Amino acid sequence: MKRRLGLVFELRGSLGDAGQPVDAAAGLPADADVEYEPEETIAALEAAARAAGCEPVRLGSARDLLAARERGALPPVDAALNIAEGYGTRNREAWAPVLLELLGIPALGSDALSLSLSLDKAWCRDVVAAAGVPVAPGVSVESFREAEKFTKTNDYPFFVKPRWEGTAKGIGAASRVDDPAALRRVTERILETYRQPALVESFLPGAEYTVTVVGHAPPRVLPVLQRALDPATGIGAHALADGERSGEPQVVGGLDATLEKTLGDLTLEVWETLRLLDFARADWKLNAGGQPCFLEVNPLPTFAPDGSFAILAELRGETYESLVGGVIEDGLRRLGL
Repeated sequence: MKRRLGLVFELRGSLGDAGQPVDAAAGLPADADVEYEPEETIAALEAAARAAGCEPVRLGSARDLLAARERGALPPVDAALNIAEGYGTRNREAWAPVLLELLGIPALGSDALSLSLSLDKAWCRDVVAAAGVPVAPGVSVESFREAEKFTKTNDYPFFVKPRWEGTAKGIGAASRVDDPAALRRVTERILETYRQPALVESFLPGAEYTVTVVGHAPPRVLPVLQRALDPATGIGAHALADGERSGEPQVVGGLDATLEKTLGDLTLEVWETLRLLDFARADWKLNAGGQPCFLEVNPLPTFAPDGSFAILAELRGETYESLVGGVIEDGLRRLGL
C-alpha cells in the first residue's frame, strides 16, 4: 500500500482579508506573503511525491493543521513534508514542525529548533562563525543610533536587511547603503515596517553562489549555482524586483573546481552545525579578497518547478519529479518508512 505523504504549506494570497491584496491588510507589508508558494509548486510536489511512490495529501498550513485537529478531521498520513513558513515571529517556521511532533506525525526536513535558529540571521551568523565558517562583519540593531555606532569601526558600504525574514523580504536596491542618511532610511524602514531588528553587515562586493544539500548518511552537495548580480548595486539580481534593477544582470567572476569544493565543504559545515535534515540551500558571497562568506541558509527552500531544484535537475540530466522524488525517498528512509 502506498505511503500517504501530507503536504504542509501556505498558498500566496492567504494572508490578509479575503479578496484583498496583502498590502491592504492591516499592518502587513507588500511582500508579506512572498515566501508562500503558488499553486504550481504544490502541484509539482504532488507529482514528485507520486514519483516516490507516495499518495500526496494536502494538509495546508500550520493553522489548518490545528483547526483540523480541533474538529477531529485531520486526514491520516504516514509522514509529512513541511514547507510552511508561518508569519511574523522568528519562530514562525517552527509552527508546523512542533504541531506535527505533537500529533505524532513523522516529518521530512529540519526540526523546529534548526528552523528557528536558521531563520534568525543574526543568531545563525554567531553560531556558524563559532564553528569556523567565515562571515562578514555585522550587527543586529534596534535603532539607527546602534547602527551608526557600528559604522565607527567598519567602512561603508553596508547591506541592511530584516533579522528574521527570507526570500529577499525587506530587500531592495536601497538595501546597499553608502552613507549615513541611507543607513538611517533603511534601518528605520525595517524597524517600522517589519517590526523586528535590522541586520547591518559589511557589503560583500564579490560573486554570489547558492549551494543545495540533500539526503543523509551522508548528505550530498548538489552542483553549485552562481547568481547574477545587479550591475549598479552588486546585489543578487534575484532579490530585486524588475523595476529596481539597474540593467541587465551580470555574472561576476567564475566558478572553478577549487571554489566549488570550498563552497560545498563550507555548506556541509553549516549543515552539521545547525543539525539540518533532508534538504537545505545556503547562500554565499565573496569578499574583496575572494573568500566566500556566509549569507544565510534556508532549510525551507522553494520547490518551485522553475526554481533551483528544476535547474539542478536539468544540470544532472533528470526530471524535476525524479530529483525531488529522490529527496522524498531519502527522507522517508531516514524516518524508517
